[in-house]
Amino acid sequence: MTVGFGLLGEVEVRVDGRRLPLGHARQRAVLVALLVDANQLVAPDQLIDRVWGDRPPDTVRNTLHSYLSRLRRTLSGAPGVDIVRRSGGYLIAVDELTVDLHRFRRLVGQARSVSDGEQALALFERAFGLWRGEALAGLDTPWGDGVREWLNQQRLEAELVHTDLALRRGRHNELLSELSARVVARPLDERAAGQLMLALYRGGRQAEALSRYEQTRLVLAEEFGADPGPALRQLHQRILSTDPALDLVPEPDVDPTPPSAGDAGPLGRSVIPRQLPAPPGLFAGRVDELVSLDDAAQDQSSSGTTVVISAIGGSGGVGKTSLALRWAHTHLDRFPDGQLYADLRGFGPGPDPVPPSLVLRGFLAALGVNPSAVPVDADAQAGLYRSLVAGRRLLIVLDNARDTGQVLPLLPGSPTCTVLVTSRLQLTGLAATYRARLITLDMLSPGESWELLAGHLGRDRLAAEPAAVGVLLDHCAGLPLALGIVAARAATGRLWPLGMLAGELADTSTRLDALDAGELTVNLRAVFSWSLQALRADAAATFGLLGLAPTEDLSLAAVASLAAEPEPRVRELLRQLELTHLVQQHEPGRYRMHDLVRLYAGEQVDRTADAPARAAALRRLVEFYLHTACAADQLLDPRRAPVPVGEPPPGCVPLPLRSRAEAMTWFDREHSHLLTVQQLAGQLGLHSQVWQFAQAMTTFHVRGNRGHDQVMVWRVTLPAAREEGNRAIQAVAHRYLGQAAEALVDDRAATAHLRWAISQARRAGDVAEQARAHRALHVTWGRRGDGRRALLHALLGLRIFRRLGIDPVEEARGLNAVGWAHAQLGQYEQAWTSCTESAAVLRSHPHPDAEADTLHSLGFIAHRTGQHTEALAHFRQALELYDGVDNARGQVDCLVSLGELYASLGRRDEARQAWGRALTLLRMQHRGGEADALQEQIARQTLPG
Repeated sequence: MTVGFGLLGEVEVRVDGRRLPLGHARQRAVLVALLVDANQLVAPDQLIDRVWGDRPPDTVRNTLHSYLSRLRRTLSGAPGVDIVRRSGGYLIAVDELTVDLHRFRRLVGQARSVSDGEQALALFERAFGLWRGEALAGLDTPWGDGVREWLNQQRLEAELVHTDLALRRGRHNELLSELSARVVARPLDERAAGQLMLALYRGGRQAEALSRYEQTRLVLAEEFGADPGPALRQLHQRILSTDPALDLVPEPDVDPTPPSAGDAGPLGRSVIPRQLPAPPGLFAGRVDELVSLDDAAQDQSSSGTTVVISAIGGSGGVGKTSLALRWAHTHLDRFPDGQLYADLRGFGPGPDPVPPSLVLRGFLAALGVNPSAVPVDADAQAGLYRSLVAGRRLLIVLDNARDTGQVLPLLPGSPTCTVLVTSRLQLTGLAATYRARLITLDMLSPGESWELLAGHLGRDRLAAEPAAVGVLLDHCAGLPLALGIVAARAATGRLWPLGMLAGELADTSTRLDALDAGELTVNLRAVFSWSLQALRADAAATFGLLGLAPTEDLSLAAVASLAAEPEPRVRELLRQLELTHLVQQHEPGRYRMHDLVRLYAGEQVDRTADAPARAAALRRLVEFYLHTACAADQLLDPRRAPVPVGEPPPGCVPLPLRSRAEAMTWFDREHSHLLTVQQLAGQLGLHSQVWQFAQAMTTFHVRGNRGHDQVMVWRVTLPAAREEGNRAIQAVAHRYLGQAAEALVDDRAATAHLRWAISQARRAGDVAEQARAHRALHVTWGRRGDGRRALLHALLGLRIFRRLGIDPVEEARGLNAVGWAHAQLGQYEQAWTSCTESAAVLRSHPHPDAEADTLHSLGFIAHRTGQHTEALAHFRQALELYDGVDNARGQVDCLVSLGELYASLGRRDEARQAWGRALTLLRMQHRGGEADALQEQIARQTLPG
């Protein structure tokens, strides 16, 4: 079964050639908004902006959920395709090569990176063949228009490169009609005009070529009051003089006879420097980066007015030099006047970077200048260098630069030169002053990493030990140098199983030892240390503290508490780390480190900070998350008793949250970190903080129907509470574990935990907790079909709360539980009495969750007693309250009941809509089992008509 997504034309999806129905334009726009960023998270607000622009409807989030649900159903038969909800947004999981847009970009990237001209032309033509018409046809949104314009520009740039290749291979006559149409469509495009002029000239039509130049000159003069650029003017002069160099050269891919520069006079003989080191023996991935370098070179060809500089940045060992040399060797034909190269030693074992004056002397020698003619003054050296390279098509590679200041004296002044710079530092000064194109290298993908390792060791050896290879790839985490070191060690011990190396890497205590091949340049610790040497002491100390954190990333506020420093100062320190690519700000205000860099940072902090200082930093991080979570919990449920956490320690500043929406967003974003930090609290012996974390997360878990997460946090709490001898917390933990087990339909576990909760609460003398456990047992027995036991426990819980008389909301919850138990036994009069009394109490003591539960019960009773209008009103009010507090479990239960009411009234469409929304909520929470059970329940319903 094959699937294909079409965006380069009318938006479509085909499975085995059959076109799937995608619904109306807005729904198709949701699919496109996900596919353009396939396999990447798209935030809900970003999706809404892409689909509705600045005029979304009031119900936009519900509408978006509905569209996503329909698209999931439509795509359910497409193999390997899924729309997934994750913390922070949605993504479509799909093989990118099934999406024509991504396949087009991949083919264009491959075409630009291969050295064989015929192969490149074939790849370009395959890419153009994917277009079926105007991209995103039928999608009429501002964002869609922008994407369409971007795609058209991508196609045009590819077509121009394709034309250059075709002209180089003598296809000028075939291109004439295509080029003429392009120039008519884009009369201001000087590059297209130049290609048409060259094709006409080579076809023996010199007069028409000159006429085309004159037409372009007149159009530019009329539109901009300017003459054509230097590149087009030079071509015009060469055609006028019938320059023989414009004729086809014998070898189409590489010019075998670059022009001689002649005699340089007293300065020495002018030579063509060929200083590039050998290209990397193995290379994988980096298609987008190679395309970006190509684009920069094409921009130079188009404008011809400024020197083009590309600055490749990234952490140590990420492959900056390999990328630069790969691109340079692939495009030698662009630079017939030579290539200059210098290792500036900005980061390395030596004490200092190479001075620019020393590099200039080397370049002048390579350009044929006699040593005696080299000026003493550094400025004079730079001036002579610029004079010699002026007008020459040279590539200058400045490798391993320390900073922008080291690079500036080495920049040529001529737009005919191209400069590639690599550095561990982000050379923002070059971008700001010289419009350098900044290219930041990330890690290789798992597939690219496998290809690189296979290139070193052979596919057969990798295929023989797939599990070990998986471990190697996981722990090298896409860092090319780490993969190269592993490969080198494996190659020297061909009889060793890869599993031995995998074992060393799997153990964090030996992982960095395993990534040492015996020389400084292939020792990961040494390579990382060269970046650390460039830092100030305070930035280096912050780097070490980041190695302590157990989370995959940290917010700015979290780092500030970890370091016990104000946020503005921490932001500046993190910027230093970011500039050297030791940390990455992967989204605004959030920072992460590569796994191997984190290990190295952890070693550094162990070496430079004593145990009490490390423990204090981790304590501040724990308290930051705990106090922020408690504040967020209070915003979610202000009527809940606050978790008793006391004051944060000095240097810990919890994040200020101002609204329930901010609290929900924070919980969604930080939830996985809260689970991790709760475990860290246990490891540090902070037993009270362990159960306080569980308390702070409970509202978020219960309302979000996160039963498995609730089990996890309270299961961790039990041993911590036992360690403290805290029976009251043990009782609470067993109750929450029981309620979570009941939500996960594990009735036996639920019953056992709740009985333990009652027992521990009695021993602790906590009467209110006994009542809550009884009320929870009423739900479990009701699910197990024992209505009389359910009623007994509901009555016991209510009796205790009435006797205590301290919490009206708990009493109202108890009344509702009794009413629900009566309703399940068919005792509707008693049920109605209890539930209406509960509603009366809650009118005086409002509580959204409790009110919604009671309204749901009243709706159920009204439905069962034939009062359909009242039932509908109760269900709608309950649903509005559940929606208002994001109580997902309550929403699902109420929507199911609402669907049953609609079904009994013969309102089939509304029934299906309610049930469909319930299913969507369950699937968005990855609760597939409950969704399947609900689907079966719905299937059993009889819909009249």
